[in-house]
Amino acid sequence: MRTSRGDRDVNGCGQLGSTGYSGAAVLVRWMALLLCGFAVASCRSPVPPEPASVSPLSNSSLGNIIPQPESVTSTNDSFVLTAGAKICVGPGSAELVSIGQYLADKLRPSTGYSLQIVAAAGLPANGSIFITTIGGDPLLGDDGYTLTITPDLVSVVAYQPSGLFRGIQTIRQLFPPAIEMSTVQPGPWVIATGTIRDHPRFGWRGSMLDVARHFFSVQDIKRYLDLMAYYKMNRFHLHLTDDQGWRIAINSWSNLATYGGRSAVGGGPGGYFTQAEYSELVAYAQRLYITVVPEIDMPGHTNAALASYALLNCNGVAPPLYTGIDVGFSALCVSNDTTYAFVADVIREISSLTPGPYIHIGGDEASTLGSTDYVRFVERVQTIVQSAGKQMIGWEEIAQGRLLSTSIAQHWYSTLAQTAVLQGAKVIMSPASKAYLDMKYDPSTPLGQDWAGYIAVKEAYTWDPASQVAGVLESDVLGLEAPLWTETT
Repeated sequence: MRTSRGDRDVNGCGQLGSTGYSGAAVLVRWMALLLCGFAVASCRSPVPPEPASVSPLSNSSLGNIIPQPESVTSTNDSFVLTAGAKICVGPGSAELVSIGQYLADKLRPSTGYSLQIVAAAGLPANGSIFITTIGGDPLLGDDGYTLTITPDLVSVVAYQPSGLFRGIQTIRQLFPPAIEMSTVQPGPWVIATGTIRDHPRFGWRGSMLDVARHFFSVQDIKRYLDLMAYYKMNRFHLHLTDDQGWRIAINSWSNLATYGGRSAVGGGPGGYFTQAEYSELVAYAQRLYITVVPEIDMPGHTNAALASYALLNCNGVAPPLYTGIDVGFSALCVSNDTTYAFVADVIREISSLTPGPYIHIGGDEASTLGSTDYVRFVERVQTIVQSAGKQMIGWEEIAQGRLLSTSIAQHWYSTLAQTAVLQGAKVIMSPASKAYLDMKYDPSTPLGQDWAGYIAVKEAYTWDPASQVAGVLESDVLGLEAPLWTETT
């Protein structure tokens, strides 16, 4: 799992009222590539350089969509967004109005158009964008949608609001790239006509961000979530704790954050989220139809916790804070009942702050523990997570224990995903050699690591999640996730 190993229409609408090269550049590109399902599709950055001019025919196909849709039918014409365009929603519920407002907020800065949000009493007037759940196809599921573009109208129809939200990301991608600029651009704003029918091959479309090795601000995380939404990702795995830092306030064990949050790789200042800040991020993600999956890594990768509380150590001595990148040297005292009281308190507080159904317990690289102690710990913590009303997720090492069928194993390097599947558990596919965002493209890549190998663009696009691990079939795969470990970021 680790990136560091030490060696390595006509009736009108009823009025509602308007309502440089960097790690970030690397991230934008990789997020585009790794989500796609992974058939080849054209790619472009959501933050392109400002064009000198935009030709009406510069975006004349429906090919620039990430992830690649289930089906695309082109009709070889174009729709032009004009200053009088409206965004019509039907029915005019608060949730759909909010989705329409989101789209307007994305399109207004570059177009300079008012893009009034109105309730649709029938087919919207020509030139409008129409989003509706009326007539949505349940076979497309919650995140599926149908996007129809004619010279007169752009319409998105979905079974659920989340599907509409995914569909408007496709609208954003189909406009000329300058649509994403923060200042007014000359246009014209042209979309090719046709019909797109889309739903996920896998329900779990995720990315993970490690804030333990280096800490990132609330605004940084929101930017990351914005990029995830653009590519229709729906799971945000937040790696909150590790050897180098504890990044979430726990009221019952306050020293975890105030002391264990002080360190970072290389001796940086560290930091942590207050519970109010974490809740702010969870709410922001919810508005983007993204579920937050918090990870509290255990029983290994725990030096920040061990340094914060001596009683979590079997010898009763707290180690110093750690700023290196080695792994596998730390572990909670799994024979001590105090450890499980600690785990229960942390999981209880995190669960109360997290409306999503999942808690990730890590579970990887606990190499200082024997197999018996490790398995006993995982099984006991699984019960704690279940008692908190959550599903346990862990890196695939947890499959060494007896898993509930509701627990989930995350594949990153071994064949233990097979063991999880044999117990009835589902698997999230995150193979380090294919999906890790921090692996370099090639030896010349300035940021990242290479212990799992180099990941060229073609390789990232063409691996098949359903045949990555022998014995793990497509029906066993819950979905995909691209982790970003941050030793070098």
